[in-house]
Amino acid sequence: MYFNVRVYGLLINEHNQILLADEEIKGHQFTKFPGGGLEFGEGLKDALKREFIEECYTEVEVLEHFYTTDFFVKSAFNDSQIISIYYKVKPLTELNIAVKTSLFDFSNTTDELLAFRWKSLDELQPEDVTFPIDQYVIELLKKQA
Repeated sequence: MYFNVRVYGLLINEHNQILLADEEIKGHQFTKFPGGGLEFGEGLKDALKREFIEECYTEVEVLEHFYTTDFFVKSAFNDSQIISIYYKVKPLTELNIAVKTSLFDFSNTTDELLAFRWKSLDELQPEDVTFPIDQYVIELLKKQA
């Protein structure tokens, strides 16, 4: 068993909507927050900035820490233990992505099956995302609202 450190950005726009990412990897579809895995030699904030550039073609400012996993979660993809860190972020440039309105709308994307959607924080529910840690983060976001 080994640890898999993940870092995610909570990007909320001026309409009180949060950015969600729909992905498909190896035939598995899931919805999560933008972000991904920490690479060896990276700091958490640098990893998050890199992930936003890779996924959203957008530079972000990391505003504040929101949550770090404090319960056990086994990866859905391998035998690792997931530790996820969430930060609130804001874009430094305009988002350079096609924002979709339908779940898993991978049309007009690159060879990677990745699409983004806005979801109103008022309507956001834990079941809108796939993974247990993200679901818990939604519950925390709803308590803050």
